[in-house]
Amino acid sequence: MGAATIDIDKAATILKLLSDKTRLTMLKILDSHECCVCEFVEIFKTSQPAISQHLRKLKDIGLVKETRKAQWIFYSLNKEHADYPIVHSVLRLLPNQEYKLTELTELGLRISCD
Repeated sequence: MGAATIDIDKAATILKLLSDKTRLTMLKILDSHECCVCEFVEIFKTSQPAISQHLRKLKDIGLVKETRKAQWIFYSLNKEHADYPIVHSVLRLLPNQEYKLTELTELGLRISCD
């Protein structure tokens, strides 16, 4: 039995979302870490509304989910999503983005709810 197939239209929609460098980088980070909007604002040096717009597009199709912790909302990749395999197949080919989070931590800008 072969791998599950994905509808062409769905694949096109997902790949279109992944074609944006910021969203692609966000998903690579979210594949292994939860992040808050303000952390992405620092990582990408862009406005909060722009980051929120990217996250909304990913949330609208269910690839990103949110969890509230105290006053913060954290975003993570929804690995249970039916279309996660296509996303994962792209993300696994990308270089590690850990250094971006390490830089945030060193600057004291990484949010921790512990």
